[in-house]
Amino acid sequence: MPLPPHAHGPHGPGAPGRTTPVEAQELARTGAAVLLDVREAAEFTAGHAPGALHQPLIALVAGAPLPDGATGRTVLAICRSGHRSQRAAELLAQRGVEALNVIGGMNAWALTGLPVAAPGGGTGHVI
Repeated sequence: MPLPPHAHGPHGPGAPGRTTPVEAQELARTGAAVLLDVREAAEFTAGHAPGALHQPLIALVAGAPLPDGATGRTVLAICRSGHRSQRAAELLAQRGVEALNVIGGMNAWALTGLPVAAPGGGTGHVI
């Protein structure tokens, strides 16, 4: 699936784009991109997008690599509201990673009616 037209942000090459939760879910579902949750561990454990990988923003800022499964792929950064994920997408773009920020984060994801998972496959919630 091609990336949505607005996925190539307004700031030119090397700057992160943006995508909606619905578009992000479809990109992840088809394997065109991978969701990367950049919230803290307790937030991720409480509830996250199914299939999302986890790497807190603070770890990315400290220079941590992307988790296995995200290397060499388009990354859809997601947090609670979209602010931390915007920072993560900018940081990843500076590293040469094609990165998109999920607009509105997990709050928008849940409000859209998309599934929120907890460890073990149960239903999670956004904190």
